[in-house]
Amino acid sequence: MSVKVEQLTKVYQTQKAVNEISFDAKKGQVLGFLGPNGAGKTTTMKIITCFIPQSDGKVTVCGFDTQVSPMEVRQKIGYLPEHNPLYKDMYVKEYLGFVGGLHKLKNKKKKVAEMIERVGLGREQHKLIGALSKGYRQRVGLAQAMLHDPDVLILDEPTSGLDPNQLVEIRKLIIDLGKEKTVIFSTHIMQEVQAICDQVLIINRGKVVANDPVEALQHRISGSTTVTVEFLEKTQKEFLRKIRKVKTIKSLGNNQWKITADLKDDIRKDIFDFAVQNKLTLLGMKKDVFSVEDVFQELTKD
Repeated sequence: MSVKVEQLTKVYQTQKAVNEISFDAKKGQVLGFLGPNGAGKTTTMKIITCFIPQSDGKVTVCGFDTQVSPMEVRQKIGYLPEHNPLYKDMYVKEYLGFVGGLHKLKNKKKKVAEMIERVGLGREQHKLIGALSKGYRQRVGLAQAMLHDPDVLILDEPTSGLDPNQLVEIRKLIIDLGKEKTVIFSTHIMQEVQAICDQVLIINRGKVVANDPVEALQHRISGSTTVTVEFLEKTQKEFLRKIRKVKTIKSLGNNQWKITADLKDDIRKDIFDFAVQNKLTLLGMKKDVFSVEDVFQELTKD
C-alpha cells in the first residue's frame, strides 16, 4: 500500500479538523480527495507530507511511518500545495535546477530538461517565474513536485488557473502519472474528478462520508435505477406497468416516460423486450446516472 491512513485525528484546541479518518491510496491509482472548504482535506495532506504532526492515528507512506521516519517519507513524496510557493525572482529553468540540487539528483540538467518538456514549459523556461501567468506557475509547481520521480504525488488543486487547452494537457499528464504512481488529487471541479480519478474519497466536517470507485458513487444517494424512455406510439401508464420489475412510472409528455426499478435491477432489457412483444417503436432509452457533483452535494449538505 503506497499511502495508508489509519484513524487519523487532528485537534486544534477544541476543534477536530480531522476526526478518525481511514483510507488507502494505491499505486497505479488516482484518488480524488474531495470535501467542502474547511472539511479537513488540506490538513490531511499536510500530515501525510510531514508538514504538521497528527494528534492521533497513524500514516504510512511506502511503508515509512510519518512520525518515525519523516525524512524517508519526504523523499517518497512530490507535493503541490494549494497555494503554490515559488521563488518569483528566479527563472523557470534556474528554479528547477535549484530544486534538483536540493534533491541531490544525478544528471540534474537532463532531468530538468525532460521535466520542462513533459509539462510544456519549453517556451517559458527562460522567463522569470514572477512574469508567468497563474496557469504556467501551476506547471512549474507540478514540475518541481515530479522532478525527483517520487512514488507518491499529492496535488492540491493542481488545475487551478489553467485555461481549457492547458487543462486538457495537465489532465492527460495526471492520468499518465496515475498509471505508474500513487496520486492523491484534490479539486473542487467535479468534471475533473470524473475525467481523472479512479477512486473518490469525500470528507465532510473531518469525517469520511464516501470512499468508492467513481462509477459506484451514484449508489450512495440512490435506492433505485431510473431509465428515461421515448416511444413513437402513444402509450398509457397502466399499460407500461406490465413491464417486469417496474417500481414507478412518471410521464414526461410527448410519449416520454421515467421508469424506475429497485437499484439492483437494470430494467433496460425488460423495457426492450416489452416494446418488441407489444410492437412499440422505441425511439430512445437512457439510464439516468447521478454525477459526482450530485453525490458531493448530497453527502456534504448541512
